Amino acid sequence: MNNQDGADYRAIYARQILAKAGVAQHRRLENALATVRREDFLGPPPWLFRDVSQYRELASSAPLALYQDMLVTLDAARHVNNGMPSLHAHALHRLGIREGETVVHLGAGSGYYTAIIAELVGPSGRVISVEYDAALAERAQNALSGYAHVSVVHGDALKWASDDLEADVIYANFALDHPPSSWVDNLASGGRLLFPFGVPAIEAGRPTAVSRWAAFLMIDRRPRGFGAQFLAPVSFIWAEGQEPAPEGRHEALAEAFRRRNLARVRSFRWRVPAVGEEWYGEDDWGLSFDEV
Repeated sequence: MNNQDGADYRAIYARQILAKAGVAQHRRLENALATVRREDFLGPPPWLFRDVSQYRELASSAPLALYQDMLVTLDAARHVNNGMPSLHAHALHRLGIREGETVVHLGAGSGYYTAIIAELVGPSGRVISVEYDAALAERAQNALSGYAHVSVVHGDALKWASDDLEADVIYANFALDHPPSSWVDNLASGGRLLFPFGVPAIEAGRPTAVSRWAAFLMIDRRPRGFGAQFLAPVSFIWAEGQEPAPEGRHEALAEAFRRRNLARVRSFRWRVPAVGEEWYGEDDWGLSFDEV
């Protein structure tokens, strides 16, 4: 790349991504997208991108070709991708990440969006990046080595918890069918948790590696409980290592999604009995239509 090592192209890309994400006047996010070099996190060409239902080789080996709103594969066999920039831009905008905050990025892949988050929190903040796959965690460690305030952990993000910090933001990039207790319990006052929530697709009677019904669910910790809202339908890789769901959970969740009343959800019930009407609920948690 010419033009100041591609800075001009990245600036145009940043504006286009925010426009597609419906985000206006978010200068820090725009600067983050314009600063981080996507090619540093994707390995050498040839690159594969996701085209509707299959992976195809990108025609160009120039890094400029990566600055589009597209999925680029990290591991095609496992459906692991560097996700759609506009989708992540919308999610990061809604999370409202501030300078100096502590953010935990779960299922970070090779670390591209971790780097975007690191730019958002700045050197006064802290980012913990957790990746299940050892090879991807190593790639993320190498690619993020220039960020002193980022820690990369190879481990099971479903079990992430910490005794020495509370997270202002937890952002998970894989789908699952419940909010893990370790995430909820490690959320600071005023903290925000965002993850793809839903059920896996089924083929030949068995769950597949991707979600069937799913939407971004945001839970925020308030003085008297938890707020909750669905942001947008999404399709994500299904969580690796997730324990089998309790009997009936996936069928009941699928039915809740089919009712199409996600927009009515207002709060998250946690370890208290259910009161009022819920979109979906179990003994110790639920998504309610009532305000906190």
